[in-house]
Amino acid sequence: MRRRGERVPREKAVVEEEMKSAGRKAEQAAEQYQCTGLLEQDFPELCARAGIAGVPKVTLRPAPSFPADEEPAEPTLTEVLARIERKYSYFQPCIQVEREREDPPSVRAVFLRGWKVEEDVLGVLSQCLPALAGLQAVHFWKVGLTERLLPALAALLARCPCLRTLSLEGNPLPEPAFHTLMGSESALAHLSLRNNSIGDADARLIGQSLSSSNRSLVSLVLSFNRISDLGAGYIAQGLRLNRSLLSLSLANNDIGDAGAVRLAEVLGPFALMHAEVVERRRLLLAEALGQSRTTPKETEGQSERPYSLHSSTAPDKLPPAKHGKTPAKKKEPLRKEEARQPKKPAPEPRAARGGRDGKPSGQEKPSLEGSPCVQAPDSAEPPHPLLEEARQHQGSVVLPGNRALLNLNLTHNRITERGLGAFLAALEGQQREKKPKVPGQQGLLCLSLEKNHVPPTSPAFVRLQELLLPQDPLPKAQGPEERQESGA
Repeated sequence: MRRRGERVPREKAVVEEEMKSAGRKAEQAAEQYQCTGLLEQDFPELCARAGIAGVPKVTLRPAPSFPADEEPAEPTLTEVLARIERKYSYFQPCIQVEREREDPPSVRAVFLRGWKVEEDVLGVLSQCLPALAGLQAVHFWKVGLTERLLPALAALLARCPCLRTLSLEGNPLPEPAFHTLMGSESALAHLSLRNNSIGDADARLIGQSLSSSNRSLVSLVLSFNRISDLGAGYIAQGLRLNRSLLSLSLANNDIGDAGAVRLAEVLGPFALMHAEVVERRRLLLAEALGQSRTTPKETEGQSERPYSLHSSTAPDKLPPAKHGKTPAKKKEPLRKEEARQPKKPAPEPRAARGGRDGKPSGQEKPSLEGSPCVQAPDSAEPPHPLLEEARQHQGSVVLPGNRALLNLNLTHNRITERGLGAFLAALEGQQREKKPKVPGQQGLLCLSLEKNHVPPTSPAFVRLQELLLPQDPLPKAQGPEERQESGA
């Protein structure tokens, strides 16, 4: 028994040592070779230096072909064989690139399909991909990723400054780890996790990332997974205080009426929980203290401003006569002087404020706009969701709900009339209430509920389509020509 117990740690140690040696080989090869920014040249060269065999050739991804309006009635044998080759070439192991322009260095997307990416290959990619200056998207389809390699992949993506899109499809993991790609330091805007056997445990961690840390993700695809009502509730909990996600796809899952009701409740007004109320009070207090601390700096020399934080106690320390007469005597002579000099041009006081060197105000504006203080995004950032305009209802603090989500796809689930009614009530409430002051929060514009347990002739389904049709940014009927063709 001892010998068997001793062999297992030894085997693990051997495997770890082999992986470390493979990583060292890739690092040594990278140190000796300088990447040129051409993936067709850098990737096979680094793989050869690291001793990686069986590497597929890097090719240019063909442009998507659309069916022609008038196809020949009898295609030739060459055309038939070409169609079959294009159809089944997608499932062959390959590495493809998509360029922005004709020149090879302008690679904007990299596709890896059907080829296992191990640690040594990921080490080679960590040297090639950051050298692509215009890389915007990476697509991994059935590459055999593991939860151990996912942190290394996240570190690799962080080194690509322009990368905003990541697709990991057909890479199921035995342990929940996909939420590590949605941390606070992640710059991803589009994340696709289709067909990864994501269950409720993964959905709980993904919901926590949406609620607390992630503020950059715009679209999230979780279709063709194993998310049930429990997982949909976790994701709905994450959407309560998320105002960055615009599109969410939960198609082809196992979501029923309970999960649909939880998602619909987030779209309408909801009451804050105790922990959220405490956090809201803390943020309000911090905002009030921040404003009171900035007011004395803006009004130096005035003795009344330091007491603005304690307005209820400061007037009691000074007599009301001294507190009210002295400013009036100082303001009256100033107003008389301003009345005597009405012909002064407006730009002169602005130039005097800008500096004493006599430069006009028109020459100072470009320097101010180019300064980092003016370009700071703090003033343009939206406020915290807990600081939104709330109302009191039966002793609870009620927020208006998530109006940032514009697209929600729930096709091919188990939703019935009950879940459909919850979405209908939420959508009617969004359109009935006034628009929020925060720009961009228009409410739900597209809701896909096809292929559920709801008949197309349902009155609630018809009413839902009537509400969404005027707001759909991509309407089905695009012009009178298509109407004439459809109506013949």
